[in-house]
Amino acid sequence: MAVEFGLVYFGAGTLLFFFWAYGIVSFVLDVKNKIIPGLRTLIENRRAQKAEEEREREREDKKQQLY
Repeated sequence: MAVEFGLVYFGAGTLLFFFWAYGIVSFVLDVKNKIIPGLRTLIENRRAQKAEEEREREREDKKQQLY
């Protein structure tokens, strides 16, 4: 009886450890493949938008200086 209980106990622990480890690996891969590239794209878009606004401001300043 005790041997079967021990086998079930360690078997269940192994099964739960497998799903725990799978969850951690899945989370790390999601962060690496989805979240980090998304943040990079967001930051690049904001920088590009700020640069475009700066160019537009410079154009407006030059226009005002010409008139």
